[in-house]
Amino acid sequence: MVEASRWYSGGTSKHKLHYRKEVEIRTTLQELLLYLIFLINLCILTFGMVNPHMYYFNKVMSSLFLDTSVPGDERTNFKSIRSITDFWKFMEGPLLEGLYWDSWYNNQKLYNLKNSSRIYYENILLGVPRVRQLKVRNNTCKVYSSFQSLMSECYGKYTSENEDLSDFGIKHGTEWKYSTSTTNSPWHWGFVGVYQNGGYIFTLSKSKSETRNKFIDLQLNSWITRGTRVIFIDFSLCNANVNLFCIISLVAEFPATGGILTSWQFYSLKLLRYVSYYDYFIASCEITFCIFLVVFTTQELKKIKEFKFAYFKSIWNWLELLLLLLCFVTVFFYAYCNIQNFLLLGQLLKSTEKYSDLYFLAYWHIYYNNTIAITIFFAWIKIFKYISFNKTMTQLSSTLSRCIKDIVGFAIMFFIIFFAYAQLGFLVFGSQVDDFSSFQNAIFAQFRIILGDFNFAGIQQANWILGPIYFLTFIFFVFFVLLNMFLAIINDTYSEVKADYAIGKRPDFELGKMIKMTYHNALEKLKLKKTQKEDKKIKSNGRLVEQTRREDFDENEIRRAEQRKKWQEKLEKKYYSTEIQDDYQPVTQQEFRKLFLYAVELEKELQYISLKLNRVMRKFSALQY
Repeated sequence: MVEASRWYSGGTSKHKLHYRKEVEIRTTLQELLLYLIFLINLCILTFGMVNPHMYYFNKVMSSLFLDTSVPGDERTNFKSIRSITDFWKFMEGPLLEGLYWDSWYNNQKLYNLKNSSRIYYENILLGVPRVRQLKVRNNTCKVYSSFQSLMSECYGKYTSENEDLSDFGIKHGTEWKYSTSTTNSPWHWGFVGVYQNGGYIFTLSKSKSETRNKFIDLQLNSWITRGTRVIFIDFSLCNANVNLFCIISLVAEFPATGGILTSWQFYSLKLLRYVSYYDYFIASCEITFCIFLVVFTTQELKKIKEFKFAYFKSIWNWLELLLLLLCFVTVFFYAYCNIQNFLLLGQLLKSTEKYSDLYFLAYWHIYYNNTIAITIFFAWIKIFKYISFNKTMTQLSSTLSRCIKDIVGFAIMFFIIFFAYAQLGFLVFGSQVDDFSSFQNAIFAQFRIILGDFNFAGIQQANWILGPIYFLTFIFFVFFVLLNMFLAIINDTYSEVKADYAIGKRPDFELGKMIKMTYHNALEKLKLKKTQKEDKKIKSNGRLVEQTRREDFDENEIRRAEQRKKWQEKLEKKYYSTEIQDDYQPVTQQEFRKLFLYAVELEKELQYISLKLNRVMRKFSALQY
């Protein structure tokens, strides 16, 4: 909707304004009701694709492969690996024991060994796991001349230009020969590099003993070298009980500094979407979502055609276009994911002797989940479009629009000081404190300091002079000064807006009052409630009669008072109306004060004249008798 055109009312009769107001209320309520149906449908759709078992599936698998300690060394697990020796201990210990579950706890075999392993007896290992290594060539960096006598070889950080593609070791088998990638899986973003597909690859056997012998052979022949920069351990699981797939990737990076940095990824996904009756209900919600998308798109195209460039002057119209764009992107990802599931999933599940690369499917499903999450976020934000006519919401939007210039000016000053402190923290503490290890980390660390989450002991230990000075000055200038200035700007602007609304600058209509008025009108039409005019008349007459009886007025005086009341109502109806006026212009605070004082004086004068008239009438009545 284009607010500038919808709320224009200058030069129109009161009757037409009132009719237009009712039409606007009816249209707004219809749009709100339709949009609430769409929002409920979208919520059902999004919550339907999320299974509460996903978290527990990831938790159980991460506990098995990340927290299980190496036999004989309780302090070493995958998270704490720091050397090549620790890595091989993990491969031969927790990884091997976690992947192969070929018997029950009493050593009774549960199934044919030709089938895949069943981790925790419930999760089927799809195909066989894969181990992949990426290396860099020698002399990919330059050694300073003074150290060339001590170090003749130099292995730089991993890049696609530095990657080693030549055979090495015994040069027999895929684990010793470079293999290019045959899948479209995305590159992996690690701690110290971005790693592409391919590499020196080998798959594990279905036999536990054969896999153990394979590890021993690779260890004896030095499969991990100085040029090794990353090793991936990839495998996938399926749990038919909850209809979930778990794609697992354990990553060990070997930076040029030495040591090992470990990371991991656990993705629980619902790749088989339509299995139960509830899944088919979700499918009907998906069809309804597409219908709503077509309807909303048609409406917005008609509005653009009607209002042309004026359409883009409203922030709500931009939000509408953004929401439609996100909806179309969501539909695209959904269609692409389902097509890829149909084309690839069946083939991957058939080959039980090969590695089932489900990471490509998981990658696009994650994008789909993220897109629909952003979509429903903006869908909820759009609710403010319909409740923005509320007094409180209008005050909020007016406050933000008025103080935006002051906030922008303040933000420039704030971020100059903020980034200056971030640069200082990164240069002084970056080599010793993890929170300041990069410029980005330093920025986030300072936001955490503002919120009260900080590591003062680490800062002080890194530099016992500059550390406390940095911390105290940052807290003083940023927390005590700048943040309070920000709050003061908003507080002052809100006070001004509230004062303006107190003297008559109100929105054209408030949706809550209009809904309440529609409800009362419906009750009046159903004769379940008396009309407002009747209620006012009865209350007014009752108050007048009660007042006159308290003052010992006779019935004639009461009738004359009622007659004056009727004349007053006629005058008010003729010369004053609470409806929206033509060419309404809000008054200033000074003008309002003058009008208020004048009204008070008029009221006092009217009361004085009324009392005087009553006394004269009493004396006149006494003289007649």
